[in-house]
Amino acid sequence: MSAIPFLRRASAAPWFTSLVTVALLVIMLLAGAAGYDGFLSPQVMLNLLIDNSFLLVVAIGMTFVILSGGIDLSVGSVLALTTMLSAWMLQSWHWNPILVIAIVLGLGAAFGAAMGALIHYFKLQAFIVTLAGMFLARGLCYLISINSITIDDPLFTAMSQTRIEFGELFVSPSVVIAVAMLAVAIWLAHCTRFGRAVYAIGGNEQSAMLMGLPVGRTKVLIYAFSGFCAALGGVLFSFYMLSGYGLHAQGAELDAIAAVVIGGTLLTGGYGYVAGTLTGVLILGVIQTLIAFDGTLSSWWTKIFIGALLFIFCVAQRVISLGAARAKSASAAKAAKAAPALG
Repeated sequence: MSAIPFLRRASAAPWFTSLVTVALLVIMLLAGAAGYDGFLSPQVMLNLLIDNSFLLVVAIGMTFVILSGGIDLSVGSVLALTTMLSAWMLQSWHWNPILVIAIVLGLGAAFGAAMGALIHYFKLQAFIVTLAGMFLARGLCYLISINSITIDDPLFTAMSQTRIEFGELFVSPSVVIAVAMLAVAIWLAHCTRFGRAVYAIGGNEQSAMLMGLPVGRTKVLIYAFSGFCAALGGVLFSFYMLSGYGLHAQGAELDAIAAVVIGGTLLTGGYGYVAGTLTGVLILGVIQTLIAFDGTLSSWWTKIFIGALLFIFCVAQRVISLGAARAKSASAAKAAKAAPALG
């Protein structure tokens, strides 16, 4: 019987969703291994990262936004705009690819910072501002070209075709960049003043202001970082597709949000682990791989399964939040009742 109170307390803890995410990933991997030969082969697992390295980078930026209690709907469109700008500057202007990459990363960060400034200083809802940013960035793609622009730059082609080998196994350079970005993000979130400010703002923005934290500057930096990650994801997507197109990455913002939430970050902000986002991305990749191995299901089933998982995790987070609030109220009432009467 002692296990029941423990499970009740555990399910009310914010880290419970992270634990469930890891357990879900293990169950899905074991189910795939039981149903399909070679599913758990090391190269298949590495392919999950190769195919989703751009999504991991985008989701890293989204994690910081959601940790702060915000949302960024523009990341998919910024990713597509990055591919278009890169292709246009490389193919039409024949600029140096390193300069092109630096420019698009800077533009992505500036775009995010502008949205962050509008959100904080003009007291606008993040949903509305980033929705406008989504339409703006996607529309700018079609000002450049309504058609796909092929990229044949030697550096981009080399990044697309290069394999970093480990014996018989290999990964792409994009995986190395994404994993390095994950390591930097973990350091930022847990070892810097910026990271502590992000968590504090997500927990309670008014309290963070009373504590003297630079709330305005931090929120601008959060959205700038998200824009930078979206642009970097666009660069990696350009390596992957070797083209720029206005229809690239449609719905990527929703995949990023799903990966962050499934990875254990609370939608209300203030709690989550950047490393959990990797688990969320891997779960989305495993769903895609399971459907590919099956061979009889349409690719649209990927969206159905992801939507169902996201719904379940959102409900679970709400239940956990309500349970934690009730436990806090009960503790406060018990403490007040136990306190000696004054006078």
